[in-house]
Amino acid sequence: MVEEPDETIPDPSPPPPEPRRQWRLGRSLFHAFLVSWLVVALWNLYKPLPDGTSVRGELVETPLADVRFLSDVTGADAFGAPVVRQQIFDSVFRLIGESREYLVLDLFLFNNQRGAALDTAPYRELSRELRDALIARKRAVPGLRILVLTDPINDVYGALPSRLFVDLRGAGIDVVTCDLDSLRDSNPIYSAFWRITMKWWAGDGAGEGSLPNPLDAGPDQVTFGAWARLLNFKADHRKVIIGDDGRGGITGIVTSANPHDASSAHSNVAVQIGGAALLPLLESELALARDAGWTGSWRPPAPAAVSAPPPERAARVQVLTEGQIRSVLVRNLGSTRAGDQIDIAMFYLSERSVIRELLAAAKRGVIVRVILDPNKDAFGREKNGIPNRSVASELVAASDGAIKVRWFRTHGEQFHVKLVAVRTDKEFWFTLGSGNLTRRNLSDYNLEANVAASVPLNAEIATTISAWFEALWSNRGPPELEYTAEFGAYADPSQGTYWLYRLMETSGLSTF
Repeated sequence: MVEEPDETIPDPSPPPPEPRRQWRLGRSLFHAFLVSWLVVALWNLYKPLPDGTSVRGELVETPLADVRFLSDVTGADAFGAPVVRQQIFDSVFRLIGESREYLVLDLFLFNNQRGAALDTAPYRELSRELRDALIARKRAVPGLRILVLTDPINDVYGALPSRLFVDLRGAGIDVVTCDLDSLRDSNPIYSAFWRITMKWWAGDGAGEGSLPNPLDAGPDQVTFGAWARLLNFKADHRKVIIGDDGRGGITGIVTSANPHDASSAHSNVAVQIGGAALLPLLESELALARDAGWTGSWRPPAPAAVSAPPPERAARVQVLTEGQIRSVLVRNLGSTRAGDQIDIAMFYLSERSVIRELLAAAKRGVIVRVILDPNKDAFGREKNGIPNRSVASELVAASDGAIKVRWFRTHGEQFHVKLVAVRTDKEFWFTLGSGNLTRRNLSDYNLEANVAASVPLNAEIATTISAWFEALWSNRGPPELEYTAEFGAYADPSQGTYWLYRLMETSGLSTF
């Protein structure tokens, strides 16, 4: 019998890999991803800074009359009702109204979104007021050049284009959104993952979304890409307005206040200064705008030269941005001696080198007083007190009570101040602006802008700042209002909360 030939067609595909080979392949891919993640994280943690960042201006002798302290304070009357007194944006609008040649504004929050407090009317529609003031001035002086530099949070990272900015651009005003990707990553664990994955497939945040708006409880929805960008926790956090004074000079306001409706009742501080001390900050703003793609070719004219004032009527003023704020602050705290006084009013205090200097100063016999926001209110949402309550407990305990802490009594708004003042037997030095005393604000991650100044002890601005702080500390002032509470009102000695703050501060997995 003849055997039939085998007609089975051989399978040309290779045999399936053995389970062990699959495991090795998966492990190799995972290791490659980890290496990529580590390289991206380290590069973006230490990469070169963009032009215009980490600026330390020269000390410039400035007439004391050209340095003015401004404040917004929300206190409570005898019945607990909020009482609001404001100076900052009224001064901003006067500055805008006097400019004739140029205006440069760099503002973090410039929008009318209200967070979760949708049913609570804002005290003041600051965003609309600022838009209207800029457009009105541009129409009144068509040759006026106006540049507005801002943060992508204002159009929710591309998901909800800002109507305010559409109106400004329509009036011939340049509006530039800061390029946050060029900054270092303060949250490298997440940001490195975002850069090698979600940045490419989730897009720039634009488009029709299906997720809730993180900045407003209204009906508008945003994209996953917008949320993914938000979680990098980085910002152009500056609050700067610089322009000509209409008389050939330069003037500007550096502040902790935002033209943001939901922030309009916050307590804030500012300094208005005139003269050449502002020039490095102006150059910094133009450099950041160019980094973000601005193609404007105009340059502000050099301000008219002025003669130096005599020492007894002069303030030594310098502008500081990003990491230079910490460098100069730590140096000044470290130079204090027994009998000197340090007064701090701050929204966030968590940076470890600053904490060490405060403890060391108290040990030397320096008087240290700190007013902090209790970190409980955030636009209609309740916060857990991190980091301030843990830091305050550490400062009081580690100094055996030598460092005195009080809490600003907020009423849904925030104590959004960022001010440090040092009084010695020779001078009064202070710095204020956008910089919280945190790693993110002081270590070249966020964009920040402060002014520092040294003035004679009897200077009017020294007296004004000291009186302002004393009114808050002692709950007095015209009229008598309640501002602050004793340390025990919000102290949190919990070790669990303390180490959670330390982890959040070190890793960058936090919003402070």
